[in-house]
Amino acid sequence: MKISLIQSDLAWLDKATNLERFSELLAPLKAATDLVVLPEMFNTGFSVNPLQIFEEQNGETFKWMSGQAESGGFAICGSYIVKEGSNYYNRWLLVTPEKESYIYDKRHLFSISGEDQRFTRGEKRIVFTFRGVRISPYICYDLRFPVWMRNRNDCDLIIVSANWPESRRSVWNTLLQARAIENQCYVAGSNRIGTDGEGIKYCGDSVVVNPKGEIIASAEINEERCVSADISIDELSDFRSKFPAWKDADEFTVTT
Repeated sequence: MKISLIQSDLAWLDKATNLERFSELLAPLKAATDLVVLPEMFNTGFSVNPLQIFEEQNGETFKWMSGQAESGGFAICGSYIVKEGSNYYNRWLLVTPEKESYIYDKRHLFSISGEDQRFTRGEKRIVFTFRGVRISPYICYDLRFPVWMRNRNDCDLIIVSANWPESRRSVWNTLLQARAIENQCYVAGSNRIGTDGEGIKYCGDSVVVNPKGEIIASAEINEERCVSADISIDELSDFRSKFPAWKDADEFTVTT
């Protein structure tokens, strides 16, 4: 499977501009990749004011993603704000060319910014299969919580869509590699660049990491670009067979 990460600046709370720019960046990837990973809140930038930017589940951004997936022949994923009833979710969505979709609601809301006061946290870790790869998605702050992200021997690829600030870039890089090593799986982290409407700076560092913790593809900091990598399930299976550390993992239960 070929994975492509798009690292871009985001226009503050401007869906039309962001979707138009991503359409331009996606055009060269048609029939050239299997899976495109976008950052957290890719259509607006990270905001804790859902009333300004929320959509219904099958709204504008969902339709845009569906159209891109169908025309490009790839799956596309990232997070944006969705309202269900009276609840607002930072929701990660993946849409396939066959119009299948999978959703994950951010579990660990960033309390330092007040995200936990405005949004409802997710209660369910998910794993699904796309083109033979078992995928488990997460959003930004989730990366700091290894128990929640733990591979139960059911996952080949962890995806992290993020708006991770430049001031903590060393943490981002370290944790992505740590999650790959401890879970013995591939990890793909897509992060934005630029400065948001709150004055927070981002530098990207979007990467694909292999199960040994080695970076196999990376985007230069502060540059808008797409970076791609091929991942091999055969190589992953061979590595986990030869070094089966996962068999010695502790049993645990996550309470909701």
